[in-house]
Amino acid sequence: MNTETEVRPPVPPFTRETAIQKVRMAEDGWNSRDPQRVSLVYTPNSQWRNRAEFPKGREQIVEFLTRKWAKELDYRLIKELWAFEGNRIAVRFAYEWHDDAELNNGKTQWFRSYGNENWQFTSQGLMELRYASINDLPIKESERKFHWPLGRRPDDHASLSELAL
Repeated sequence: MNTETEVRPPVPPFTRETAIQKVRMAEDGWNSRDPQRVSLVYTPNSQWRNRAEFPKGREQIVEFLTRKWAKELDYRLIKELWAFEGNRIAVRFAYEWHDDAELNNGKTQWFRSYGNENWQFTSQGLMELRYASINDLPIKESERKFHWPLGRRPDDHASLSELAL
C-alpha cells in the first residue's frame, strides 16, 4: 500500500475535538488486541520507544504486539488526552492485565500499568513516532477498576480522571 494514499482521519493539525477522537480511536484499536489492525495506523517505517524496546516499522510492531498480548492477558486500556499541538498528541493511559503465572494461592497476578505516550503524525494522519514510558503496579484482583467485557471500552465507562487514576 502506498503511504501517500493511506489516510487515517482525523489528520493534523489537530483541534481539541479531533485530538480526543484520535486518542479514542487508538484506545479502541489497542483494546482489540489485534496486532495487524493496530499496526495499520502507523507509517510503514514508524519508530517506537516502548520501555526498553525500539520497534521500527509495521512488521516489528506486529511482532512486538503479538508478544505483548501473549503475556498481558485480559488486557483492558483507557487513554486520555493530555496535550496536543499541530501534528503531535500527548496522552496518559492506564491498562490492567494479568500474567499466566500462578501465585502460591493458585491465582494469577494482576497489574495496572500507567504511562505516557508522545505521538507525532504525518499529514495523512499516520503515526510516525511513538514514545512510551510505562510503569507496572502489582494489584489485587479486588483492586481492579476495568471490568467491561474484552474489546472496546463502553462509552459510559468512567475515564481515567473520573476513576482518579
